[in-house]
This record gives sequence, structure tokens and C-alpha cells, in this order.
Amino acid sequence: MDTKNVIAAISLSAAVIILYSLFFAPTPSPEEIKRTQEQKNQTTQNSETPSLDVSENISKISRKESIKENERIEFENENIKGSISLLGGIIDDLLFKKYTKTLNGEDQIVLLNPKKVANGYFVETGWVTNNKNIDLPDSKTLWNVKGNNKLSPNNPIKLVWSNSQGIEFQKKIKIDNQFLFTIDQKITNNSENTYDFYSYGQIIRNEAPEVTKFYILHEGLIGVFDEQLVEKDYEDIKEKKFSQNAQSGWLGITDKYWITTLIPEKNKEFRADFDFKNKFRVNFIDTKPLEIIPNNSGSNVIKIIIAAKEVGVIDGYAENLNIINFDLAIDWGWFYFFTKNFFFAIDYFFKLTGNFGIAIILITLCIRIVFFPLANYSFRSMAKMKVLQPEMARLKELHKDDKTKLQQEMMALYKKEKVNPVSGCLPIFIQIPFFFAIYKVLFVTLEMRHQPFFGWIKDLSERDPTSLFNLFGLIPWDPPSFLIIGIWPCLMGLTMYLQQKLNPTPPDPIQQKIFMFFPLFLTVILAPFPSGLVIYWTINNILTMAQQIVIMKRTKVKTV
Repeated sequence: MDTKNVIAAISLSAAVIILYSLFFAPTPSPEEIKRTQEQKNQTTQNSETPSLDVSENISKISRKESIKENERIEFENENIKGSISLLGGIIDDLLFKKYTKTLNGEDQIVLLNPKKVANGYFVETGWVTNNKNIDLPDSKTLWNVKGNNKLSPNNPIKLVWSNSQGIEFQKKIKIDNQFLFTIDQKITNNSENTYDFYSYGQIIRNEAPEVTKFYILHEGLIGVFDEQLVEKDYEDIKEKKFSQNAQSGWLGITDKYWITTLIPEKNKEFRADFDFKNKFRVNFIDTKPLEIIPNNSGSNVIKIIIAAKEVGVIDGYAENLNIINFDLAIDWGWFYFFTKNFFFAIDYFFKLTGNFGIAIILITLCIRIVFFPLANYSFRSMAKMKVLQPEMARLKELHKDDKTKLQQEMMALYKKEKVNPVSGCLPIFIQIPFFFAIYKVLFVTLEMRHQPFFGWIKDLSERDPTSLFNLFGLIPWDPPSFLIIGIWPCLMGLTMYLQQKLNPTPPDPIQQKIFMFFPLFLTVILAPFPSGLVIYWTINNILTMAQQIVIMKRTKVKTV
């Protein structure tokens, strides 16, 4: 095999691995169309949502104190529990019952917090109007409970409030057994005048949370407007407001594993805004008013999904509620269809075995079987290249001063022996997309979080916790993070080294040193990566070596 091609292939693989982890953009389409429409007269400055007072200060009291300050309606189902503040009718207290902050920990994941807490994060819905003479319920309005005082899947609640003009406002709130809130807002006009109202919903986050800062994962503001995905980082919105009109879509704020979303009522045009005014805001407002004549009523339905980003849950809501592109709430990346289907394949084996680590091994075996013929062709070519090494060395010595003649003689030799020097690179290139896919799956899917393998691997989505520099725990010392090179990365480096021994040895001493250094280089590079990814790479190397040894023995080539 031409050693330059091998070095180029291996170097490219390493470069792609590193660049992918650092710079791989999460958006599914680099040709994202930025549509800007003029805002209609109905949604002028007067229609700013009423709860966003720029001068409002965050009190920064404790979460417990803030929750006790106001009267509340509690809610609970199989997956979430929390409460709704009657002051403003705001959903501002929610935790996930099935997920904890740490592996085997007891502290459940808390997502939403009241507005007076430093990390306040809450959702509100309501109405606005251009008529300044109408009193509307806002964040300071104390709603009254009518009937049931606890929200559950089988028991909706009703909140009511009336103003001095004879207009009654109602909120009927339902919850399913997963993560969906349905807000049915109704206005009854008992006055003698006709009024226009605009429905709105908004998510407010007082401060940006800690993010992973990986370009392969978007964390921040997100929306789909007329089937077009829009993703904005927190820093982007601090610099420039985003606004867009749309006929359909959804919007929200996404974390790595959790998401809060608003789904406006279907078949109604709305304007969506992402902005920062001392706090981050994601909101929508209808562009066409709801006109309510005297002694009549009108209503609007808003859906709110505050979810753990389980693939089945997100896909289920997308299908059952007909939410266009809601599955993009999980950041599958540019290679959406490949990555997502790869997850389904791993998940299938997980359901068979009950262990994601075994599922990764089985999917690795399946990949090797699928590409067995191509790998066979490649390894036969490599074996022939190893046989031809003495002749290639003779030609290089004979034509060392005539590069053109040397190239002609080498090509003639390849043609005579029916050898393709580039074919040896195929096994490397074949595994690159699968490597990316499994890395993406391990990194973004909630299903992989806190999933154990065997022994010391308690979480496949995290790095191998052992370290070569304390002899894998034998020495009572905790090395710094950059010195944590675990058992599995070391095994991976060893398999790469042994695999190199099966390949033709480069005649150039410099190339030999590069080859010898490369396994060590990748061991250090991949040590911080998810352990599931390193397990995949190691098993793949072992299967590759086994296949290569068999082929080389058949072609009478020494394997050492």
C-alpha cells in the first residue's frame, strides 16, 4: 500500500474527529432562509406582552420562599410535579420525577423556577389589546379558582378573573400523563362595547444556564416557523433581537436534555420574538385580533410542552398533535436521518439485551457484517501490498533519481498484480460516519444518560472514570482531568497499535515514527469522549484485526 495514502487517511480521520467535536454545526440546513416580514399594525409596540417590565428587578430570594409567597395550584402526573402560581396564572414550578442530577443521586431535576428566583424560568399565557382603556389580567393579577383545586390528568382546573368593564377571563388548564399542558383561554364580553384581543404566550428565563459549549449541540432559543428551523444562542439574542411572522410552528428554550415549548393555535398567523431585556424571552402573539361583540365570547387554545427530551415522547407529540418538525427539538445534526435511525438501531438491541453497552457491541458487529465484502477487498489488497514490499523497495532504489519513471513502474506493478493502493484506506473511511453517529447519539439522547455497562463504566455517556496515572485506582490519588486516561482508552490505543503491525511497514523512518505515535495520539484525544464511543472503537478494531489476520493467512502473509 502507498504509505502516503495511509497516513493521509489516518490523519484525515483524526482531524475530522477533532473538528467534529469542536466545530460541527447543529443546524440541519446551512441554507437557512431568513425571512423578515413587516409586522402588522395590530401587533405594534402597544401589544408588548404585559409581564415584561424592563425595569423589574429580580429579588433573588430562595426558591422555597418564592413558592410560599403566592397561593398555588399543585399538579402531578407520572412524570412531572409542581405548581401554578395564582398570581399571574404562571407555570413556574416544575421538576422531573424520573430524573436526578447525578448518577444514583436523590435530587430530582428542577426545570422551572419562580420569577423572583435568580434562575427564574417560567411560562405564562394571556391576552393583550391596543385599547388602553381595558383592564387585562397580567403577571400581578390574582386569579380565582373555580371548582377543582388540584391539577391532574383526569382533573382539569379553571381560573377566572373579571375586570371593571364587565369582561370575564377564564383559563381552563389540562395536563396529560407526560409533559403536555393545554391552556384553553376564554373571554366573555358582558359589556356594551366591541373589543379586540390578541392571544400571546411567552417563556421567560432570568439568566442563561451553564451550557456544554459544544458546537454539535444547540442549547438556547429554538423554533420552527413555517417548517424552517431557527436556533439562536443566548449570546446571539443579547446582541440582536429575532422576530418573524409565521402561519404555523412552535418555539421554546432547549437545554441538552430538557425543553420548554409553546405551540400556538393552528391556522392562526403569529409573530414570534426572541429577545433579551434583562432576561431572556421567547414569545409569540397573534397578528390578527379576536373580535368579541357585546354579550358574546371568544377563545384560544395554547399548548405547552415542558419535557424531558425522550425520543419516543418527542416523536409521539410530533405525530399525535401534528406539530411540524417537533422532532427537531432533539439536535440530531446535519445527518439527521442517518443519526436518528442509528439511534433506533441501538435502541432495538437495547430492548433485546437490556444494556446499551452490549447494544453498541452488537451494532458494531452488524456494521462489520454489512461491510464485510468491502473490507475483504481492502484487506486482500493490503495483504498483496505487503507481499510486494520488497519489489517496491527495489524499484524505489532503482529509480530514486527519476520520480516520473518510479511512478510509472509502480503503477505498472499495481496493474500487473491487480492491486489498488487506495483500497487500504476504505476501512478507515467506512467507520467515520458510524463513529460520528454513535458520538452524536451518546451525546444528545436522554436515553443514554446514566446508562451503565459493566464493571467501572456506570455511565456510557461520560468518559471512562479510571486513570492510567493512578494505576486505575490502585494509588489513592485523584489526577487532574487532563490526566484521566482510562482503561478503555488504553485498550483502544493498544488495539490500534496491534492493528498497525498488520499493515505494511512504511519504508521511510519518519513515516514509521508517525505511525508509532498515532495510537498514543488518539488515546489521549479520545480519553475525554463518552466511554460508549471508545468501547465502539475498541470492539471495531478487534473485529477488524480478526478479519485482517484471517485474510493475511489465506494470502500467506506473516501477521507479525
